[in-house]
Amino acid sequence: MSAHRYATHCMKHALPLLITSLTLFFSPNQARGQQPVKIQRLSAPVEFDGRPFEEAWNGLEYFTMVQNRPNFGQQPTERSEVMIAYDDQYVWIGARLYMQDASKIVAASKKRDEYSRNSDSFGVLFDTYNDNENALGFYTMPTGLRLDYTVANDGVMNMSGGGGGGGGGGGMAMMGSIGGMNTSWNTFWDVQTTRDDRGWYVEMRIPFSSLRFKPENDVAVMGLIITRTISYNSETDTYPAIDPKYSTFTTGKPSLAADIEFQGAKPSRPVYISPYVTGGYTDLYNPNNEGTAYINDTKYKFDAGLDVKYNINSNLTLDLTVNTDFAQVEADNQQVNLTRYSLFFPEKRQFFQERSSLFSYSLGGSSNLFYSRDIGLSRSGEPVRIYGGARLVGRIGEWDLGMIDMQTEEFDGVPSENFGVFRMRRQVINDNSYVGGIFTSRLGMNGDHNFAYGLDGIFRVFGVDYLDVKVAQTYDSKIDNKINTLDPMFISANWERRSEEGFAYQLGYSYSGQEFNPGVGFVQRGGLQGFSGNLMYGWMPGPQSKLFNYAGSVRFSRYTRLQDGELESLSVEPGWEVNLKTGYRAEISVGYSREGVGFTYNLSDSVKVFAGDYEFTNLSLRLVTPMTKPLSFVVNANTGGFYDGYRTGISVVPSLNIGSSLQLTGSYSFNHITFPDRETNNKLNIHSGGARATYMLNTKLSASVFVQYTNTSGDFVSNFRLRFNPREGNDFYLVVNGSRGITNKIFNPEFELPVYYDRSIILKYTHTFIL
Repeated sequence: MSAHRYATHCMKHALPLLITSLTLFFSPNQARGQQPVKIQRLSAPVEFDGRPFEEAWNGLEYFTMVQNRPNFGQQPTERSEVMIAYDDQYVWIGARLYMQDASKIVAASKKRDEYSRNSDSFGVLFDTYNDNENALGFYTMPTGLRLDYTVANDGVMNMSGGGGGGGGGGGMAMMGSIGGMNTSWNTFWDVQTTRDDRGWYVEMRIPFSSLRFKPENDVAVMGLIITRTISYNSETDTYPAIDPKYSTFTTGKPSLAADIEFQGAKPSRPVYISPYVTGGYTDLYNPNNEGTAYINDTKYKFDAGLDVKYNINSNLTLDLTVNTDFAQVEADNQQVNLTRYSLFFPEKRQFFQERSSLFSYSLGGSSNLFYSRDIGLSRSGEPVRIYGGARLVGRIGEWDLGMIDMQTEEFDGVPSENFGVFRMRRQVINDNSYVGGIFTSRLGMNGDHNFAYGLDGIFRVFGVDYLDVKVAQTYDSKIDNKINTLDPMFISANWERRSEEGFAYQLGYSYSGQEFNPGVGFVQRGGLQGFSGNLMYGWMPGPQSKLFNYAGSVRFSRYTRLQDGELESLSVEPGWEVNLKTGYRAEISVGYSREGVGFTYNLSDSVKVFAGDYEFTNLSLRLVTPMTKPLSFVVNANTGGFYDGYRTGISVVPSLNIGSSLQLTGSYSFNHITFPDRETNNKLNIHSGGARATYMLNTKLSASVFVQYTNTSGDFVSNFRLRFNPREGNDFYLVVNGSRGITNKIFNPEFELPVYYDRSIILKYTHTFIL
């Protein structure tokens, strides 16, 4: 494309760009009221080689990009020519991503689903149902890796700490926080990339069968966001123009997308049949009855199973599974728990990922009425065999629908159980408001049963103000709770203004009854009622400033126990945050806390926090270096009171990219806790560290090693994972897990420990047939 043609092209779109920017000032849904852009059919075949220069591409209009960061509304510093077309089977995306100096292209990873900010990248987001809330993302980098993900809740990370869930963080969400983004979701699509001394180039082809959409009168209207990131100058360009003031993840907000239109698009309905075979063994070492030695127990595993995916129609997808296996799933990170509440671990298993946001019924923080890890995993984290099950997700009329039914075997004294979930929701009033309901069941073959049911709604009242209301109840046969009381109830109401510029706030109240116990859910803190809030004012200085934004905030909460009406916790935390355009970020906050500890709990084998009332203050600092650089750090530090003592802590998370084939990440945290008024057991030092190395031979073969150690448990945990993915649906895994004791052997040399407490080696192969 000549310079003259490109200049004419920019002038042609300058007025629409100005109008778009002004409209965005008044409403976050700036592009949704405009006429949809009609996507053209390909006029000729495309050679899928990562070189979008054929005549079929040249006849298409370009989508005009504009800076999102660091200087919103400015012309991009580098030229992009992005084209979209389609044929009977695929949506085709071509991108010519020019660079004035191609040596500045950063290609930092080759790993499937790698979310790396230390790389140039390009991607598209499709709001396939055009509901302004859910979307599917497809991204790549100069290496040609594939990253696909889903977005839910309009890409918003709730400001509320919530009623039973506990809070987190102060001020604005961290740059790069990804709200409702779920990168564990995978689907069938392809991408090819190339590069030369003028830049790098992309061709994507996405089957219509991988896009859930609802055509009307032979026309499918979807939302579209195109994003290009340029690493060397920390720049993000988008189509359409998207003001970053509405979120820290504006490029993932379906409500900010522009409408596009496909005429006559009809997805095929293939059947994906994926059998697997797995084999390996596990060595376990357990103490004998006398406690004088360890006894080895070796268990061999040879197994097989089957997964089936069938698109019933363009709106409904059915997944069936037999003898479900998750041997390839990455190990959980160890966490240091200094609180009296349960730890939360995220779901990583692929079967539960597609449209997982539909099943979400948040109770605040990490608490949820549905927690899929209760299915096939014991609370200690040990796998429980899943005989099989079914999963149905999609849309019927105006309703989003989700159903899950799974059956597990008897395990460790717990009978075989059936788990069920039914979820429905639909839009009301406007595009960003919905009402819904959920029902969950957990049925033991011994007759025990637990039910949970709830109604919820999110309503965009005006502008960027949202009201979130929930009412839920549970019934458990072991408790025989009375449904005509508040004891098994959960009630919450939350009012929130979602903005990163100007005045923003969150004010909420929640009630979690003493007998509220969802059998397929996770409740971090129960038996409480109280309120939480966050008041914030943010500034975005504009193109002339070195600052991207800065904000002051005050978070506060107060919860009381229902059992005795006494204070459970009270906190007030004013804070300040600054983000530079270069990518540096700093936070400081001062917290005042009052804690009513209702029961004594352990910090370690010898150090406890005793029941009682406490009052203390602390200071917290956070520094984040640019994630776009090969070496980056996240540093957190805090000091101050800790119940009847003092705590000083620091954590460091470094990341190092060595080319596009090797990544090194680490983590180290240290907490020094003292209780000077106690005569014994008055000091505790907690060291926790981990390291991960990932080697990527190419986009199909990668291997990673992950090790963790915490001195209070004395366990050294390791995980090795090799994956060969020649094409989507075909996977070979080699997984080696192990844990061993270190501290006990050092301090008790006369008591010989085994090399491993447990060790497992597993191989798994899955092959997908498409019918």
